[in-house]
Amino acid sequence: MITVARPEDRPAIVGALVAAFVNDPVLRHLFPDDTTYPAYAEAFFGVCFDKRVDRRTVWTIQQGAATAIWEPPDVDHPSDNLAAELPEAELKRVRQYDEAVHAALPAGPFWYLGVLGTHPDFTGRRWAQAVMHAGLDRAAADGLPAVLETSNPANVEFYRRAGWQVVNEISDPLPVWVMQR
Repeated sequence: MITVARPEDRPAIVGALVAAFVNDPVLRHLFPDDTTYPAYAEAFFGVCFDKRVDRRTVWTIQQGAATAIWEPPDVDHPSDNLAAELPEAELKRVRQYDEAVHAALPAGPFWYLGVLGTHPDFTGRRWAQAVMHAGLDRAAADGLPAVLETSNPANVEFYRRAGWQVVNEISDPLPVWVMQR
């Protein structure tokens, strides 16, 4: 059953996302050191969660087994709040990545799927699609498109099967596909 996340769901959701993204190209670009990845990824996902939980745009199944964190139109990006959480080198990589992606995003208001992840223990159940659709429904109700970016080539096909289309690509600091639905 899909639920809107509550503040008390934070530890479970953030922990599940840290596990889900351990091999993700972007997260490993941002936080390449195996020793510090868990703490830095936890800070990153924590900021993403904190900025959206009160807006009721974090949808989850089983308190983190699968989670979609959506950004409504005209909301600041989470890297702004990471300065106190990350060392300068990691913060610089996050900001550079954010700048590259934001420059490639379409103009106009849209709903942004910032995070979609499934804890490795729950993959293959199609729960990511279910929580993704909660945000897509919200975007459709607002009459707005939905946008995301992915650096994982396998995810491009996953999203295409769900009706997304590649609308832009970037190559630096790493290959990223911007998709819209």
